[in-house]
Amino acid sequence: MQLSSLKSSRPIIRKTAATQKLLAFASLALLVVIFSVSSSNFLQFTNIVGILLSTAVIGVLALGSTFVIIAGGIDLSVGTVMTFSAVMTGVFITNWHLPIPIGILAGIITGILCGLFSGFAVAKMNIPPFIATLAVMMMTKGLSLVISHAKPIYFNETPAFREIVMGTALEKVIPGFAVPNAILIFFGLAIISSLVLTKTVIGRYNFALGSNEEATRLSGVNIRFWKISIYVLTGLFSGIAGVMIASRLDSAQPALGMGYELEAIAAVVIGGTSLSGGQGSILGTVIGALIMSVMTNGLRILSVPQEWQTVIVGIVVLLAVYADILRRRKAG
Repeated sequence: MQLSSLKSSRPIIRKTAATQKLLAFASLALLVVIFSVSSSNFLQFTNIVGILLSTAVIGVLALGSTFVIIAGGIDLSVGTVMTFSAVMTGVFITNWHLPIPIGILAGIITGILCGLFSGFAVAKMNIPPFIATLAVMMMTKGLSLVISHAKPIYFNETPAFREIVMGTALEKVIPGFAVPNAILIFFGLAIISSLVLTKTVIGRYNFALGSNEEATRLSGVNIRFWKISIYVLTGLFSGIAGVMIASRLDSAQPALGMGYELEAIAAVVIGGTSLSGGQGSILGTVIGALIMSVMTNGLRILSVPQEWQTVIVGIVVLLAVYADILRRRKAG
């Protein structure tokens, strides 16, 4: 009975999801028009590249957060796991003088292991996701400071490491099109994430867990295994983001990371993913991340003080969550 009601609700969910993506895209287009009219500098190529570059790291974190939020969970540790991954990348490459590929792999594996720990705490120990990932956030923040001795780790001896994100590989194919690799990595990961979410088993169970966990369990699905898998996937994206931010800054900054999780979650929510679970898309998250970056960049160009920028972003997130509540009531 539960499964049949779940199936019957899917057309409504798809309709509301499509509407939300359309609204998000319309909001992005409106912001672009407003800031373009307000300032002639906004649509300059260098500024557009700057917006996309600022979207890359937060966007990758948001991609990972999309999976866990659709599943009805939350991960508050993505920002500090990103930092911890960056620190471990620095330890392997700079302190231990190991090859760059090994350092990158170490950073990504660090994120995966943190996701595995969070997933185990949530699925096996039955700790609420908010508390479990809050604990992981505090632990990874502390470990980053301990392992780095509270000092940045610089990649001065390995200039090739910065080229991973800040290089312009596309310029070799299209002369003059100097787009940083970070942007290509972000959109490449977005395409892969969309395929995983819509075309694979983990994607199907992801939506099932968020829509009706009990019905999913009664249908014979090992929900503990898939919950852990989803947190591991989120950790993978945090690890990749850690490597990216270390490459972009050409250093691993152990004090960085706090607050990134809120921006990632904000991008996911603005993009139409429901905090109640069971609804969301990668395209929506990409649009949400771009809205965040465009809004921040436009307000900065208009010389709006930093503190007011934060207030405005907070209001936008509040409105996005309220819109989700109204959408859920209508669907119900």
